[in-house]
Amino acid sequence: MAKPAGTAKKLRSGYTTGACAAAAAKAAVLGLLGRPHPGRVAIPFPDGSRHAFDLCRFGAGLATVVKDAGDDPDVTNGAEIGAEARWLDEPGGEPVALVNGPGVGVVTKPGLPVPVGEPAINPVPRQMIRAAVTEALAEGGAAGRRVEVRVFVRDGEALAEKTLNRRLGVVGGLSILGTTGIVRPVSASAWTDTIEASLRVARAAGLDEVVLATGRTSEAAVQRQLDLPEEALVMMGDYLHYALTATARHGFGRIHLAGMWAKLVKAALAVPQTHVRNGALEVRQAAALLAELGLDAGVAAALAEANTAREIHERLRAAGRDDLVSAVCARARIQAEAWSGLPVTVYLVTAEEGVVCRVAD
Repeated sequence: MAKPAGTAKKLRSGYTTGACAAAAAKAAVLGLLGRPHPGRVAIPFPDGSRHAFDLCRFGAGLATVVKDAGDDPDVTNGAEIGAEARWLDEPGGEPVALVNGPGVGVVTKPGLPVPVGEPAINPVPRQMIRAAVTEALAEGGAAGRRVEVRVFVRDGEALAEKTLNRRLGVVGGLSILGTTGIVRPVSASAWTDTIEASLRVARAAGLDEVVLATGRTSEAAVQRQLDLPEEALVMMGDYLHYALTATARHGFGRIHLAGMWAKLVKAALAVPQTHVRNGALEVRQAAALLAELGLDAGVAAALAEANTAREIHERLRAAGRDDLVSAVCARARIQAEAWSGLPVTVYLVTAEEGVVCRVAD
């Protein structure tokens, strides 16, 4: 039976780096115990469920899993995540000691869930790894024996360059992450967790103001003007309302809001989440806003037939109406201040020219 036109495909969930590391760790310990290649291993998840993982590599004290992130656009999707295990004969200490191998970073800044100097393996993945290893020890008749697990990610250092890890204070590789073991496709929590982590790092660095940017181009353009410490740079993506309220909740005193035209028009229109799927910008809405801000009704009607918001911006500038561009930025500032309760400076950025408009309180 044909799928009805317009029916959305259900997106497939996947597994976190933490879950993959836990599965690899259990298999590595099974290999250390001399068990034959199991093909796949099942591990417990925080919610009490169990999930099985196919093994990519397996040997005496070594195993790897290829991460399947489902339909989530994650840079670690397809990464080979592994663990090496060795016995610890020294008495005392943790039953399962965790260390970072190649491709797994080390925490160098305060404000993250893991102390400075520790491997960048977050608390829930640590629990999952230890639970999975404890199972393996029990299955192999070695319950209570101490073991060291070294977690690694093949090409993890190169993959980390595509993330915000270095800015957050994780150097040398990726973070091993996850709170449930499951990756939800296009997960809002992935973004909001990153925003929260960035704000914690900025506060721990003693900063009172941050840059909230919708993308790297906007962030870089504003940073060229402000030259703030890198801890002040918070990538918010499309999570405008969330980032603004979170910044206030973390106790900051001022916000620098950076974005391109379409995003700032949405802010001016009080659209809280600026991705097209959550707040599609109707060109007619933008034209109506401009009419409200003083644009001649006939000109606004003509702009309502534009193909994109970008075209509206280009036509305004070509007509010498930078005053209306500034008015939109000012409306965005008013809305951002209403949501955050903080003073906000707005920066309109273009890829070609950098900051083209700045509006402060």
